[in-house]
Amino acid sequence: QVQLVESGGGLVQAGGSLRLACAASGRTFSTDAMAWFRQSPGTEREFVAAITWSGRIPAYTADSVKGRFTISRDNAKNTVYLQMNSLKPEDTAVYYCASARRVGGGQSDYEYWGQGTQVTVSS
Repeated sequence: QVQLVESGGGLVQAGGSLRLACAASGRTFSTDAMAWFRQSPGTEREFVAAITWSGRIPAYTADSVKGRFTISRDNAKNTVYLQMNSLKPEDTAVYYCASARRVGGGQSDYEYWGQGTQVTVSS
């Protein structure tokens, strides 16, 4: 099992920044891919960004956040980050961290999930 704990969410004004963190523990050696998804009320969970612990595949972000959000990792801390800049009200959502053996762009590609952290962007 892999346990994921997100932190760093909160309330921010439009144009502001937040940095989310996802700490992984347990059988982390069994997974290589880490990703962020988000979900707002009444919508499906949306892929945001992904990265691998090994660095075999370059980190990538969804077009909707490209240029504003950056995913990074600290292997020594088993932690993945999502730096979110120039936030917009439409970025308001619960942000989830997920992990899997391999990188994928859909929810079904990921086996382990965190509990989520709320991000609210006011206009």
